[in-house]
Amino acid sequence: MSQCETSQIFKSIRRIVRAIDLRSREVSRASGLTIPQIVVLQGVHDLGEVTTKALSAHADLSSATVVTILDKLEDKGLIERYRSAADRRIVHARLTDAGNTAIASLPSLLHEEFEAKFSKLPEEERTQLVRALGEVAEMMNAHKIDAAAILTTSSVPQ
Repeated sequence: MSQCETSQIFKSIRRIVRAIDLRSREVSRASGLTIPQIVVLQGVHDLGEVTTKALSAHADLSSATVVTILDKLEDKGLIERYRSAADRRIVHARLTDAGNTAIASLPSLLHEEFEAKFSKLPEEERTQLVRALGEVAEMMNAHKIDAAAILTTSSVPQ
């Protein structure tokens, strides 16, 4: 890889990280939730009554991080946890009515301008972009990193 390619790749990734940081702050101010909290809340919504392990895999976050986030979501009254009737060692999470209301009013994690431009692309190009971003993440060993630290904005109260 040439020095020029390295520089271009790094600059592009840095611009993406900055855009994500700015959007994260906007979303957090609008919703009162951090991005990891939204990701976990959305995971509970998508998966239904779910275990921490399944949420952890779904959200690409460590189980310890998910437990901490679930604690905060439970404190806010957005989810509730309960023990499985079949195996008392297993704890499930589900949305409360307030959680369902919060999900319905959440802003998009991606900026509206991005979504509009992305949706105008031909399906094949959208598929290629999604695949390319996944490959970049894989090349950077992102699958080994708990993303919560980079998805959290410091200015939002937990």
